[in-house]
Amino acid sequence: MLTIQAVSGFLQDFAPLDLAEDWDNVGLLVGDRDRPLRRVMTCLTVTFASAAEAIDRGAELIVSHHPMPFHAIRRLTTETTAGRLLLDLIEARIAVYSPHTSFDSTRGGINHRLADGLGLRGVSPLVPIDREHGTGRIGWMEEPLELGRLAERLKAFLATDRVQMVGNRAQPVRLVAVACGAGGEMLGAARDAGCEAMVLGETRFHTYLEAEAANIGLLLPGHFASERFAVECLAGILAEEFPDLEVWASEREKDPVEWV
Repeated sequence: MLTIQAVSGFLQDFAPLDLAEDWDNVGLLVGDRDRPLRRVMTCLTVTFASAAEAIDRGAELIVSHHPMPFHAIRRLTTETTAGRLLLDLIEARIAVYSPHTSFDSTRGGINHRLADGLGLRGVSPLVPIDREHGTGRIGWMEEPLELGRLAERLKAFLATDRVQMVGNRAQPVRLVAVACGAGGEMLGAARDAGCEAMVLGETRFHTYLEAEAANIGLLLPGHFASERFAVECLAGILAEEFPDLEVWASEREKDPVEWV
C-alpha cells in the first residue's frame, strides 16, 4: 500500500524544497506521512470549495500549489478562515502538501511549462539558481511576433478569454520573460536581460508604469489562469508515476475574480 510519504518523496525530487523562496512554506504541511494513500486531489488553493470536494471524494492527500497554512498560526480555531479550513481537513484526516515556489522554479515546473506553451525557444531560468532551476523563465521567438498576437497565443494556451495588456499591441517582440502568479518583482531582471515582453499573472499598478517606461510589453492573464493549468498537469504527472492512485485536479475550484 502506498503512503503519503511515497508521494511526498516524489514531489520533493520533482520540485526540490531548497528551490523555494525564503518566505515560503513548502513540503508536507499537514498530516501523517505513514498513512496509507489511495486518492489524491491537486488544486491551486485550499478553499472551502476545494476542501469540501476532497472530503466528499475521500481524498487522503491534497497537493495544493499555494500553502495551507501559509503563515505561522498561533491559534487553531474556527475564528479564522485558515483555522476553519485546517480543522475541517484534520477532522477528515486529509494531509496537505504544497510545492509552491519550488514548483514555480524547477525544471518542468510552472514557469517552464508556461514558456513552452508560448512557443519560446532556448528556455532557461530568468534568475538562475543553476543551469536548469531558477526564478522565472526567459526564451526567444523564432520570428518576431506582435505583442497582440502573443496575447492571442497566451489566451489559447491557458484557455482564457481575456488578458490585460500594457504596451502597444503592434510592438514586435522576440525575447520574452515569464513569471507566473504575482511576479512583478522580476521586471528588473527582464529589463536587464533585454526582453521586449513579459508574461505575469498579476502585478501592481506601478509595475505597469515601470514596464511602460522601459518599453516592455506586459501580458497579464490573472493569477489563477497563470498557474491553474499546471495544477492539472501535476495531477497527470502523479497519475502516471503512481498508477494505483486515483488522482484528479479539483473540479470545484474557480477563479475568485470575475471578468465583467
